[in-house]
Amino acid sequence: MATEIYQNDDEETFTVTFPAHDILTTVTSSASVAANWIATTRQLNQQRLDQLIVGLDLEWRPTFQRGADVNFTALIQLCVDQRCLIFQIIHADVIPDELSEFLSDERFRFVGVGIDADVAKLEEDYELTVANPVDLRVLAAEKMDRPDLSTAGLATLVKEIMGLRMSKPRHIRASEWDRERLTLHQIKYACADAFASFEIGRRLFYDEI
Repeated sequence: MATEIYQNDDEETFTVTFPAHDILTTVTSSASVAANWIATTRQLNQQRLDQLIVGLDLEWRPTFQRGADVNFTALIQLCVDQRCLIFQIIHADVIPDELSEFLSDERFRFVGVGIDADVAKLEEDYELTVANPVDLRVLAAEKMDRPDLSTAGLATLVKEIMGLRMSKPRHIRASEWDRERLTLHQIKYACADAFASFEIGRRLFYDEI
């Protein structure tokens, strides 16, 4: 689905290109940069904060040994419109209060596939509470009268709702998400998941399907 990625003039922002979309993506472990992204998001959406849709996803380093503990969440990805934040929470100096307040704002709807498990992991790992999580599989099944979509993956929802083929290479999906400097492939993958979740949620909630 994502086709290209370009680093901008600074070290923390990238442009990830999609068909008809250029996603401005901020990658950071800095609490202040994350807080500024959240403040800007609120400012840009002042007229619709009561119905704000936020794509939400997490990444963590996989464990391949049976019985091993699951690693801590490494990334939190948030996406609203064509702006995404990839917050490297595992390397953060501190977790900003603005992030906690944003995630727990009951006016917002946080959308993702299998989001309940991500919400539970975020609570367990960092004591962060997410208000109003919405599983896109359930929403799609109800809105489209397609019970089969209730167990669909993100790539299937992208194909059915956006009409696009989404590539999710295993070597990226199961990569070292806790590394201090993410690869361009990792950034593109993480952005794609968050943006696709947002865009599917937007289309389903606003009946643009």
